[in-house]
Amino acid sequence: MESRVSLSVNGVHHDVRVDTRTTLLDGLRDRLGIYSPKKGCDHGQCGSCTVLVDGRRVISCLSFAVSYEGAEIVTAEGLRGDEAPSGDDDAGDDLHALHRAFIEQDAFQCGYCTPGQVCSAAGMLDEAQRGDPSHVTEELDPEADIDPLSDEEIRERMSGNLCRCAAYPNILAAIRQVAGR
Repeated sequence: MESRVSLSVNGVHHDVRVDTRTTLLDGLRDRLGIYSPKKGCDHGQCGSCTVLVDGRRVISCLSFAVSYEGAEIVTAEGLRGDEAPSGDDDAGDDLHALHRAFIEQDAFQCGYCTPGQVCSAAGMLDEAQRGDPSHVTEELDPEADIDPLSDEEIRERMSGNLCRCAAYPNILAAIRQVAGR
C-alpha cells in the first residue's frame, strides 16, 4: 500500500509517495536522491544512516518514512554553519563546525561512515547541551558550556556509530574540538 508523506529535508519541502514499508533511509536515497545517509548494515547497528529528525538522532534504516509526516529532517549536507570563522575570507563557506573539525582532524579515511558520524555528533552535542545524561554521565549542567564532556563521555555517546577504518581517535579529536568551542 502506498501513502503520501510530506517531509522537510535539509530545509526543502518534499511530498513523496512511498510504500508504507519504505524506510526513511530508502525514502531519502531512492525517492529523493539524498545519498549522504548510507546503507551500512541495514539492521540499525552501524550508524551510517544516522540523520537528525526534529533535532534528534535517528537510525533511518529502522524507521518508516510515513512515521515522519511533517518532520524536519537534516542530513550531513543539511548541517550548516552559523558563520565563517574569524579571519576566513570565504564568507560563502557554510560548513558546520563539525564538518570543519572532521577535515582539520582528518577524522575519516574511506568516508563511508562520516555523514552518520557527523549527524550523530551534532545530535550528541545538542543532547549534552540540554543536559541529557548518558550511561557514564556523572554530572552535566545544561547551563554550562559543553566543555565538561570527557573523552569517555564522548565515546559512550558515539558508541552507536561504527568506523570500519578505525578513525576513532581522530573522530574523538574532532568532536572534542567542537565541544571545546
